[in-house]
Amino acid sequence: MFVDTHCHFDFPPFIHDIEDSFLHAAKVRVTDIIIPSVGIENLERVYLLAPQHPHLYAALGFHPLYIANYLPEHFTELVALLQENSNKCVAIGEIGLDYFVTNAVVKQQQTLLIQQLKLAKQYELPVILHSRKSHDQLAALLRRFDVPKKGVIHGFSGSLSQANAFIQLGYFIGIGGVITYELAKKTRAVVAQLPLRSLVLETDAPDMPLAGFQGQINRPERIRLVFEALCNLRQESTEEIAGQLYNNSLQLFNIKKGRHNMS
Repeated sequence: MFVDTHCHFDFPPFIHDIEDSFLHAAKVRVTDIIIPSVGIENLERVYLLAPQHPHLYAALGFHPLYIANYLPEHFTELVALLQENSNKCVAIGEIGLDYFVTNAVVKQQQTLLIQQLKLAKQYELPVILHSRKSHDQLAALLRRFDVPKKGVIHGFSGSLSQANAFIQLGYFIGIGGVITYELAKKTRAVVAQLPLRSLVLETDAPDMPLAGFQGQINRPERIRLVFEALCNLRQESTEEIAGQLYNNSLQLFNIKKGRHNMS
């Protein structure tokens, strides 16, 4: 069984028929999907969507690339939703740092990230962290601002030493479609060496199409192909990998097995 720990399920095409979209994922034994918000435009949408469906969970936060129009009252709205204490809100995310774009507002990204890390500590939630060209800076911030429930470094494609730095801080590493590309030799080599107890699976659907699906909309059911690619890189048995990753996901997001009712 699989948990897609990072899927923008509130985006087209999924939002137009949530039940049918989840049914496709369930056919490959996806039991749960974590939906991170990216900004004020979908904060409430994600929050309201999760309680309507037993297998969907929300993560609330502000993505570092979607803060051009950020206002202080947006943060107030985030806090208000967290205060409602929904058991379907399982993380603060998608938050983080992105230094890939040349005009990145670094100081604003850092300030907002620190504010959201403090929220994660206050509300005892893990974080879903976006990090691009910023792994070392992010690790330094996480050392300064401890999040007791830790979290996951989403879509990781850094070096082995960078991955280990996050793992030593207690964070999980999100494994996605990049490992399906044979040219991604560095990331594939890193993933092969990391401890299995520190990995979770994700698709980032509808983004990040897998090898063989370039130019197409990504879908949560393709998490099975990510899993198969991971199995090809690891020494452990398929059963051990599947079981450990599934338990990692449930543990990280505090999802109780008793909530599942798979048909």
